[in-house]
Amino acid sequence: MRFPQFVSERIEPCSADFDAAAMASGCPGVPLRFRWRGEEICVRSVLSSEKTIRPCRNGSSDRYIDKHIYRVETEDGRVMTLYRHRTGKRRDVWTLFTIGPVQ
Repeated sequence: MRFPQFVSERIEPCSADFDAAAMASGCPGVPLRFRWRGEEICVRSVLSSEKTIRPCRNGSSDRYIDKHIYRVETEDGRVMTLYRHRTGKRRDVWTLFTIGPVQ
């Protein structure tokens, strides 16, 4: 069994190419195409998604979504874990967290 390779590098989503169905449900749509290390990568399917929650930074008992995490399969068969860290700013950052072996 091969384990996923840890990457943790920023990716740049290709503009206006996001999963619209996810966005309609209130989640940030996973980028269906993105650039990483000069390579354009296309997502074939979303395998799973989850969220991490954090407490309010101002001391109240409120809790907020910290990250949206997606496991995706790419057109070339790799399994990648992507996440969007919610910063509260207009443009949050997408990160390629891990790359698994080709399926």
